[in-house]
Amino acid sequence: MSAFAKIQKAVNAIAPSVKVSVDRNCILLTGELDDWDKIVACGRAAVSKKYLGVLNDIRLSGYEQKIRLPKISDKLYDGARPDVVIIGGGISGATVARELSKWKLDVMLLEKGYDVAVGATSRNDGCVHVGIDLLPSQAKHKYLVTGNAMYGDMCKALDVKFERTGHMMLMYHDWERRLMPIVRLWAKILKIPGATYLDREALLKVEPQVVDWAKGAYFMPSGGLVSPYKLTVALAENAATNGVKICLNTAVLGMDVENGEIKAVKTNRGTIYPKLVINAAGTYADVIADYAGDRTFTIHPRKGVDLILDKKTKALAYTSMSKMPFIRVPADWRNDMNGKKTGMLASLAGKTGGAVNETQKKHTKGGGVIHTVDNNVLLGPNAKEVPDREDFTTEMESIKEIFDKQVVIQDKIKMGDIITYFAGERPATYEEDYVVRKGVFTKNIIEVAGIQSPGVTTAPAVALDVDKWTVEFFRGKGIKVEKNPGFNPTRKGVPHLAEMSEAERDALIKQNPLYGEIVCRCEEVSRGEILDAVRSPVPVMTVDAVKRRVRPGMGRCQGGFCSPTVIKILAEERGCTVEEITKANDYSTILLNKTKKGGSN
Repeated sequence: MSAFAKIQKAVNAIAPSVKVSVDRNCILLTGELDDWDKIVACGRAAVSKKYLGVLNDIRLSGYEQKIRLPKISDKLYDGARPDVVIIGGGISGATVARELSKWKLDVMLLEKGYDVAVGATSRNDGCVHVGIDLLPSQAKHKYLVTGNAMYGDMCKALDVKFERTGHMMLMYHDWERRLMPIVRLWAKILKIPGATYLDREALLKVEPQVVDWAKGAYFMPSGGLVSPYKLTVALAENAATNGVKICLNTAVLGMDVENGEIKAVKTNRGTIYPKLVINAAGTYADVIADYAGDRTFTIHPRKGVDLILDKKTKALAYTSMSKMPFIRVPADWRNDMNGKKTGMLASLAGKTGGAVNETQKKHTKGGGVIHTVDNNVLLGPNAKEVPDREDFTTEMESIKEIFDKQVVIQDKIKMGDIITYFAGERPATYEEDYVVRKGVFTKNIIEVAGIQSPGVTTAPAVALDVDKWTVEFFRGKGIKVEKNPGFNPTRKGVPHLAEMSEAERDALIKQNPLYGEIVCRCEEVSRGEILDAVRSPVPVMTVDAVKRRVRPGMGRCQGGFCSPTVIKILAEERGCTVEEITKANDYSTILLNKTKKGGSN
């Protein structure tokens, strides 16, 4: 049976009405179904190495994707003729922008959101992964090995907090220790340095509050933690300082393509005429590729929810902790430890904590209990296939699911410790790997797509390839590309009082008394820090943009105390009324009008 016949049979076994065909060496699926899970299943069934990718154009009955566009519509960038346009201001687009700022190129980064890092980049756990769950053949793995090693120097240059705490896989059974030679061999194949076994005594030195059932752990020291949105802000600021134009609230609406070449990029702020386009558009990357006539893949959004715990729980995790994905920890593990035996086969077959089949179906590593660089503890994420590319809703069902799963890893956490939660979407392809390449059908595009986990880890390594291909593109056209003589790889971040000693605080306040005016008590954020963020090389004027940079509103009260003051500071800086300040995008109005004549809002 041919590869096409096998695909057709597999797809039609799921949905007989779906038409399967070949379009430019891609598998094309068309039709209409009323079940999103079936649509996703058809896409997975269509994957084959014999073809470039899957174009899943099956419609979901009664559903239409609505792109959330900025309200603004003007001609600010109309007629611009940059050398390079980068579409997408997540960590992928920002790392590419910084890399390209090393050259004397005119670069514009277009982001449809109110700030950089408002999509998947700001909605994940911030782990710099070791890659134990990857395969050596994957593009993910190739970029992870290089990217992980780059983090220390990159974050130091950008003045971004990075902690190489390592990753723990906890062990419930004594026999799991016998797997260590296999784990160590697999780690060697995956180029993960330093994988080792920790017994209970050694584990307690790293994680003093570790759950009682953990008899030991597989420890991989190359794992790390970072704030992905703070890092992206730093990358964008450094790129802007070196000459890149950061264009916020700028959405790509279409393209003019002639003879396999992009001639124009249409936006809500005018038509731009770039020589080269870099597609780093996250969950919309396939849409952008389609505009460009270069689509060989489909993004199917996979939503995950994360929970953030109060800082009082920070001692419950100093690393990133999970367990072997196929090992069951019985719900009555305390009784089990007191003499009740659980057989190996029962442990492997059970569902508590995530069994093999469940994990494979969900295409997730299963999440964990994770220390954050801001000294919170994070739980999650889970994984749910959704049709909406911008579904950031959260449900109590997901919150309970995550808590019930991760309380196995750290049984000292309580539901009352949760101070907030958020959802994000992984831009997954059906091949479950990255699409990082030069254009196949279009000459002047570079695809940076399908960047789901471990996208934060791999971003700096992906940027190196994109940088190389960009230079090759221009030199291939006979255009000389010179180094930017003024390039500065360093960036100084906003000082944070909460991390300073009394002497350091005193010295800073003497230099600028505004650092002595505390606006957010929970996170100890001063007026001076807020103003520094607002006046940065990527200026932003929304409450959430300030919150993501210097943390007012991220504490226990979630902005109940500080938000009014933050709004007033922003209004003063913009020279506008407080009613004009939004929470995030221009649809998120906070204040409508005055409720008392001549009084306050």
